[in-house]
Amino acid sequence: MTYNVDKRGYYGEFGGAYIPEMLYPNIENLRQNYLSILSDNQFKNEYNQLLKNYVGRPTPLYFAKRLSKKYKTKIYLKREDLCHTGAHKINNTVGQILLAKRLGKTKIIAETGAGQHGVATATVCALSGLECTIYMGELDIKRQAPNVARMKMLGAEVIPAKSGSRTLKDATNEAMRHWINNPQETHYIIGSVVGPHPYPDMVARFQAVISDEIKIQLKDLEKVKHPNYVIACVGGGSNAAGAYYHFLDNLDVNLIATEAAGKGIKSGESAATTILGKAGIIHGSKTLLMQNNDGQITEPYSISAGLDYPGLGPLHSHLHNTKRAEFIAVSDSEAMSSGLELSKLEGIIPAIETAHAFAVFKKRKFKASDIVVVCLSGRGDKDLDTYINYFEL
Repeated sequence: MTYNVDKRGYYGEFGGAYIPEMLYPNIENLRQNYLSILSDNQFKNEYNQLLKNYVGRPTPLYFAKRLSKKYKTKIYLKREDLCHTGAHKINNTVGQILLAKRLGKTKIIAETGAGQHGVATATVCALSGLECTIYMGELDIKRQAPNVARMKMLGAEVIPAKSGSRTLKDATNEAMRHWINNPQETHYIIGSVVGPHPYPDMVARFQAVISDEIKIQLKDLEKVKHPNYVIACVGGGSNAAGAYYHFLDNLDVNLIATEAAGKGIKSGESAATTILGKAGIIHGSKTLLMQNNDGQITEPYSISAGLDYPGLGPLHSHLHNTKRAEFIAVSDSEAMSSGLELSKLEGIIPAIETAHAFAVFKKRKFKASDIVVVCLSGRGDKDLDTYINYFEL
């Protein structure tokens, strides 16, 4: 079995492109051209130069000595928090801005939850001189104020999504509407492995640099070809897709994904999609989706703005259904305490999204000889207000 996308744009039963007719020309143009553009040597050279000299890649694979000692295993942190803009999101936006220019697009739109993708999009638009519009949930604008300020400083227009839960799902809805009304000159930089084909595959390919580097770095650090475990948090799932990508077909590598249990799986305030969801259509693809008996999308909740999404990428739905990856639900309180623990043990304050991944060590035992890689997807300075209020610092 392969875990990558097939020619129809599906991962097993999940994926596809369920789109309105007005978006068909844009999506079809992208589908027909993305692989040839990505394989073009000039594109690859430009992309790799920007990753090296602008993003700051390769990011370190850091041995977390004190964390390893506490949990009696070998823990390595893939330091995506050290990327320019503070998260993995820029790996994708750098690639998509180069692709958009080759497609002749002059305007860029994006959605954002925690603001990391919005900042990364605004950054590459400033770099490229393209007009930038970011949709962000009104609630997320309030809880991620530093990132909103960053986007505005970078020249982006930030438009609040005021419908529904006023979070990531609603921002994506508004961005989709904008794209439907302005299809010719606009490219939509989707920030995760979600949306209609070819977006999930395209974003995963741009994020695959993470696992590519892990392989090279572990060979140098541990003289092994692969880790025993790769752990990542999952909202839509782009950092996890990147961290897993080159290990998907290697069954010796155990994949663990953490999703947001919020205030508890049965509390009514959760985003644990694999437990609470069933197959449905959201934002142009078939995937696991939180919904009621009538098929209406239910409102997700998480203390982290980047994980309160009611679905997840079709790749991850496939990994869950085939049991290729283990999905673990992590509550707000577990994530927050794990974030504080990492700060005190390793001197690294993680994004609250990322903190969910570290809660695995309280839930699973690992062998002393295991090599466990955690994708440290983002830094926590955007979340300081939440940390301050939660811990009364």
